[in-house]
Amino acid sequence: MNLDLVVTDARLRGRDEPVAIGIASGRIVAIEREIAADAPVRSAGGRLLLPGFVDSHVHLDKACLLGRCGHDHGDLKGAIAAVSALKRGFTEDDVLARAAACLDRAIGHGTTRMRTHVEVDPRAGLRSFRALKQAKRDYAWALDLSLCVFPQEGLTNDPGCEELLVEALRDGADLLGGCPYTDSDPSAQIDRLFDLACAFDVDLDLHLDFDLDPATSWVEEVCRKTVETGRGGRVAIGHVKLSAMPREAFEAAARRLADAGVAVTALPATDLFLMGRDRDADRPRGVTRVHELAAHGVACSVATNNVQNPFTPFGDLSLMRMANLYANVAQVGPEGFGACLDLVTESPARFMNLGDYGLRVGAAADLVVMDAADADEAFASITAPLWGLKRGRVSFERPRPILNRP
Repeated sequence: MNLDLVVTDARLRGRDEPVAIGIASGRIVAIEREIAADAPVRSAGGRLLLPGFVDSHVHLDKACLLGRCGHDHGDLKGAIAAVSALKRGFTEDDVLARAAACLDRAIGHGTTRMRTHVEVDPRAGLRSFRALKQAKRDYAWALDLSLCVFPQEGLTNDPGCEELLVEALRDGADLLGGCPYTDSDPSAQIDRLFDLACAFDVDLDLHLDFDLDPATSWVEEVCRKTVETGRGGRVAIGHVKLSAMPREAFEAAARRLADAGVAVTALPATDLFLMGRDRDADRPRGVTRVHELAAHGVACSVATNNVQNPFTPFGDLSLMRMANLYANVAQVGPEGFGACLDLVTESPARFMNLGDYGLRVGAAADLVVMDAADADEAFASITAPLWGLKRGRVSFERPRPILNRP
């Protein structure tokens, strides 16, 4: 067997005994108890081996803005306004530098696939988009970056915005996003976004709802349009007010989402920071219970969203930490750790249509070795990765800390 690398003594989820992984031309070609080959060998040391993490919803263009504006706004509208004022002055070099800082962290935490939203409107122009196109090229050695252009401040009420979105789609944007709750006519925005997605044959990823009033939601309209346009499996929604719905309504929405083929992303850090601020006591969490949606057959994920900006003044791009935070908030115990780990690996890969993803023969050799013997230990302790591969090449290493005992 002609191999480029053999990873030995690796523990996989669902297997009792360690295995060896044979890699050739950037892909997994064998998973066996032992592999004999004249190839370089790298031992996982009996530790857990996972497919690389998948971050399905990030905002690289407006990350790392701490110190550039106030953070005492306390609500969604204030955060949007703060970034709106700043992005007029964004340069391509500035956006690229901040995105690079985030991508460095993400890679070091084991992320190998990422979807970033990027604001395109008359204030930002195409500067952020062009910067992230460059980041996509610069980091292809370690991470596949997908660019989702979207109108943060509305579409039908923002003259010139649609023309810029179309220009970005013609210039290589991978998919289209939306934000109906900031539009003066949310329904018209949804209709127009579906029209554009069909015209350019791209996927849709929408910021939806973002409040805790269960009486109104755009979930049904998005599901209806998805079915009408035959785009099941190519539409995702983030945030969403499903956590505010009574159990019966939640389960009905879950069935509808599953039938329509609409995926859902939970964004714990941002939703926890911004939701429920109108309450003096007993503040709700505001985080959609995506593990329960997944049990109904909905493709789901947990993702980073904003990093160190007015929407979320925290963040280190660790998806293991974010999934652990979600489990805490959603009150998921050890019996659900595996399902939560799926939310940052297999499940987002599925709805992002990453056909070469996974820990299987034929998949891309995008792998990460965690400093733990099994998945439950890694998840519970927010274990850091030790090293990882991108298409079979070592893309990062994180040596274990050395304790200097007296």
